[in-house]
Amino acid sequence: MAHTIHTKKQLLTRVRRIKGQAEALEKALNDEKECSAVLQQIAAVRGAVNGLMNEVIEGYIREHLGANVPEEQRSEDMEKLIKVLHSYLK
Repeated sequence: MAHTIHTKKQLLTRVRRIKGQAEALEKALNDEKECSAVLQQIAAVRGAVNGLMNEVIEGYIREHLGANVPEEQRSEDMEKLIKVLHSYLK
């Protein structure tokens, strides 16, 4: 079972927070707010997304790359994680 199922409530809370921050960003742009206010909202969205990513990565590492995972599966899962990280960090 995926670790995201175990922490579903926490993850959905973070997603809802991101959604609210993205809506605030949209509102700031629509209301023609100052650049600093828009930048602040962008930073908030980015921080929230990074926090979500960190939480899911940590769970992935613990569940898919831990000592109890067969070596072949661990290697496959590690490659999946590396591929996702490469795309995320571009």
